[in-house]
Amino acid sequence: MLPPRSLSTAFLGTALLITGALAQQPPQDTLKLYAESCAGCHGAGLEGGSAPSLLSGTWKHGGDDASLAASIRDGRPDGGMPAFGAALAEKEIRSLIVLIREQSGHAASRNAPPPRPSGETTAKSKLHAYHVETVTAGLREPWSIAFLPDGRVLVTEKRGTLRVIEKGALVEQPVSGTPTVDAGGQAGLFDVVPHPDFARNSWIYLAFSDPQKNPGGKTVCMTTVVRGRIKDNAWTDQQVVFRAPIKTFRNPGGVHYGGRLAFDRAGYLFFSIGERGEGPNAQDLTLPNGKIHRVHDDGRIPFDNPFLKTPGAIPSIWSYGHRNPQGLRLNPASGELWEHEHGPRGGDELNLIKQGANYGWPEVTHGMNYNGTPITDVTARDGIEPPVTYWIPSIAPCGMAFYTGDCFPMWKNQLFVASLAAQELRRLEIKDGKVVDQEVIFKGLGRLRDVANGPDGLIYVLLPDRIARLSPITP
Repeated sequence: MLPPRSLSTAFLGTALLITGALAQQPPQDTLKLYAESCAGCHGAGLEGGSAPSLLSGTWKHGGDDASLAASIRDGRPDGGMPAFGAALAEKEIRSLIVLIREQSGHAASRNAPPPRPSGETTAKSKLHAYHVETVTAGLREPWSIAFLPDGRVLVTEKRGTLRVIEKGALVEQPVSGTPTVDAGGQAGLFDVVPHPDFARNSWIYLAFSDPQKNPGGKTVCMTTVVRGRIKDNAWTDQQVVFRAPIKTFRNPGGVHYGGRLAFDRAGYLFFSIGERGEGPNAQDLTLPNGKIHRVHDDGRIPFDNPFLKTPGAIPSIWSYGHRNPQGLRLNPASGELWEHEHGPRGGDELNLIKQGANYGWPEVTHGMNYNGTPITDVTARDGIEPPVTYWIPSIAPCGMAFYTGDCFPMWKNQLFVASLAAQELRRLEIKDGKVVDQEVIFKGLGRLRDVANGPDGLIYVLLPDRIARLSPITP
């Protein structure tokens, strides 16, 4: 890196060397920081120059976050690297690390592009060869897929429609009578999940962005959960399972709804709600935002919920400190509840959800602001549950499933994650609560909102206009 960015002579003589002054500096755009402090040696695109490339993944002094921070803060005098600790605040150093991770990740994807299979081509992953074939076309932004024991398939579309696939064919008309949905921005009709005992009671659960009027007459929107039944392609018998008190409907903005549903082995229903673009909401137990919730299948509050007796707390809260959780599934092999959520710019997280735990947002994060300014240098703290893994650059995870079929035996019990921005399907092998292997199965087929196990043992994914499935190629 070059010497610290230019400052006035007076500032150099005084406040630059004072730690307190660094905290008072306005946030700096990380690309500008890099251009002023690093590009002269490491190249304008991090490709290297008089100093090594920052894209190669090869590190002389260690490539973990702590080692990179030490190199920037303290310098490497033996290699001609100056120290920047007097000129850069800790959160600025952190943002430079995010930038390096982000750009090196993009470079790795360009240099070794993942498979982009079509229906006519075979792709090979580490463990299985497969091809991707279209099952059902004619959908518009499908958000979630669910397989019913009677052979029907349900698909939600973001715009607010619930579709039925019967005997392999898409029923021409959407299910009538479903709830009114606000579909602007990131809002829409989200997850669809059948009751564990659907064969007996026929209950189907929906999460959606629910437009309401607050006491001031302003239209606001919150994630609501209902259940109902489908009879003659009509939605009937609707019951509200969860709707937040109207006083908590604060933010009309169309972001960060969460919207995933999952039943555990005991029949409890878990669901996610995002913090609606206001980070501090995730730490406020009097608001439902930025939380994973747990209720009985009819919406009653379990007696052992962790904040049931906390004054003012929303009693359904199970965990908190979440940003925008759009993946929530039970591991059938272990019974553990897993979640993934969108971070800011960098720092998408995969979490093992624990009762009453705080997952840190926005006080602890591995990412930075979308505009390139730092959020914080704090990536871990006592009392905060750390992510099992995180992604820089962001992949925008949306939907996940533990594979339970037999068609891909070496993928058994492994986690598959769909993503929006990266347009990827990822496979993660998890052992003893840690990710021990990860690969991109395919990339570039469009934004993926969900991945699911089919009753035929195959893997189904939702592409922007269709349902596709992965089928194995056998010798």
